Amino acid sequence: MLPSAARLADIAPFHVVELLTRARQLEAVGRDIIHMEVGEPDFPTPPAIAAAAVNAINGQKTLYTQALGLPELREAISAFYRQRYGVAVPASRIAVTNGASGALNLAFACLTDPDREWLLADPGYPCNRHILRTYEGVPVSLPVDERSNFQPTPEQVAAAWTTKTSGLLVASPANPTGTLLSLPEINALANICRARHGHFLVDEIYHGLTYECDAPTACAAGDDIWIINSFSKYFQMTGWRLGWMIIPEAYVRDVEKLAQNLTLCPSAPAQYAALAAFLPETIALLEERRAEFRRRRDFLAPALEAIGLKVTARPEGAFYLYCDCSALTADSFTFARELLEQAGIAATPGLDFGSNAPERHIRFAYTTNLDRLAEAVARLRRYLGR
Repeated sequence: MLPSAARLADIAPFHVVELLTRARQLEAVGRDIIHMEVGEPDFPTPPAIAAAAVNAINGQKTLYTQALGLPELREAISAFYRQRYGVAVPASRIAVTNGASGALNLAFACLTDPDREWLLADPGYPCNRHILRTYEGVPVSLPVDERSNFQPTPEQVAAAWTTKTSGLLVASPANPTGTLLSLPEINALANICRARHGHFLVDEIYHGLTYECDAPTACAAGDDIWIINSFSKYFQMTGWRLGWMIIPEAYVRDVEKLAQNLTLCPSAPAQYAALAAFLPETIALLEERRAEFRRRRDFLAPALEAIGLKVTARPEGAFYLYCDCSALTADSFTFARELLEQAGIAATPGLDFGSNAPERHIRFAYTTNLDRLAEAVARLRRYLGR
């Protein structure tokens, strides 16, 4: 049998998905598992969005759309940026994509040549480096920690930049830490990239899920920045697989050609459904759910710290707590497996997020209701004998 492509050797499995598979196996034999591993809101898709999908299907709106998405949806996203951020983003620069992952595939396919390097925060979302590697790029980790609130600094980026560097990818709010970049910080990072004629990509898929302030969009820092966003998290459409990307004007045609060939177009029913995501009644419901996520965070963070887990990042957004578990274990992967098997709690080990002290860290998602979170804390206490 012929071997797989050599790049596959550098693409690791997504360990959280494998933990989820094991959790489902345990549930199938009657075990009660509290799911705190997968980054998926537990709320159903808002009713207006679901109803719009049904209407689209009943109306036979199921044919191919334009490669960059329905014009009316691109216009709706543009209007959303004006209303929420006070930023003008022309619809012509917006591409609707097959989830944020589809957007990242298009961006890296457009910008990455073989063996060119990209700077990525470590810890960070694992699929970023694996998608990059699929396009023969080379991910270069920037180790970040609590001293910089788990975000890269301009000095760090400048020191890591070489003649082989193509660009920088950051996330705000970040996964797994939930930390934010301020607009001055975004501007500073953008200027580092500009001075070196590099690209700057900003992952904003957790926008809308912040708790002390609204996250600033990198659109406000210039029209040469690539922005990736999604209907999955704030809009709670994970399985619909729909996202969008804001593209610098010079690259729109290149992305369109790639989209035509790689995906043809995003799902038509999902796009018609997403038009209802911006309705006032939908936004009102989503804001109520944002408040509920904040209540969960404010309960869970001190509860975990009381039993020996240290929340090392300031969880300003998303729905994760990234914890230092070194006071309890020397191996977070084994700890996560034992929590699942013995305590019925599914959490994600640091191994999924990079090579920066992964054995010391574990991520808990507060994507289940307060009663279940309280039960998880009780189980942790029993498991640890505390």
